Amino acid sequence: MKVVRSISKLRNILKKIKEDRKTVGFVPTMGALHLGHLSLIRKAKKETDFVVVSIFVNPTQFGPSEDYKRYPCNFKKDREILEKEKIDLLFFPFAKTMYPKRFSTYVEETCLSKVLCGEFRPHHFRGVCTVVAKLFNIVEPDISYFGQKDYQQAQIIKRMVRDLNFPIKIKVLPIIREKDGLAMSSRNNYLSCEERKDALCLYQALNRAKELVRKGERNSATVKKEMERIIKSVKKAKIDYIEIVDADNLKEVKKTKGKVLVALAVWIRKARLIDNFLLNVK
Repeated sequence: MKVVRSISKLRNILKKIKEDRKTVGFVPTMGALHLGHLSLIRKAKKETDFVVVSIFVNPTQFGPSEDYKRYPCNFKKDREILEKEKIDLLFFPFAKTMYPKRFSTYVEETCLSKVLCGEFRPHHFRGVCTVVAKLFNIVEPDISYFGQKDYQQAQIIKRMVRDLNFPIKIKVLPIIREKDGLAMSSRNNYLSCEERKDALCLYQALNRAKELVRKGERNSATVKKEMERIIKSVKKAKIDYIEIVDADNLKEVKKTKGKVLVALAVWIRKARLIDNFLLNVK
């Protein structure tokens, strides 16, 4: 596994790979790797000839009061994990490499990014689009892999790729969960043992919603109210949102019909956790 910090060095390596007509798979991450990330990496290894993983905690997607400075980082551990996975190249750029002095150009999606997490983190997706666009321009992958846990992010990136004519295929893979159902997330590292148990309320609320819909409940307000009841039964939980939206345009739906996304964002003390599931309701 090569570890590269320089954009020019990375491009020189990838130029040779592409001259040999090999396909490039790309998994962008912010580190603190877990099995969710590994599921993307393993899929990339199966489907492409040369796998690039990036680790970069992107400052432009964090608000002023968010957790940029305390975001869980353990490069040594992440590197060991990636070496065991036998990826081909790890791109680990400096912040000043990605955002040089007087940097002033940003990429912004203006529709899908205004709802759900975008309502509570107003500049978050501008930062995401900017760094992902930069990484796509640097790596020029054939396929890039994202997880469904960040469903809104994946939809926004798909839209950006379409709108800006990136010649890249985006693949979104299923959420990877712990045995008890908690969605794997780097921010789970913030949770104490007690908070870890409290965090299960997200999965419990989603399961209850799924159960209600399967039993015939189609009123979104009723489903959301039951989910809210479950979350509020946990004293340390604070709801940012519970929403049922069209899975394609992320607009709120009053009736759970067709392809819908049930999504929520909940604070468990200092950890903001998100989770979701997709339903195809006839």
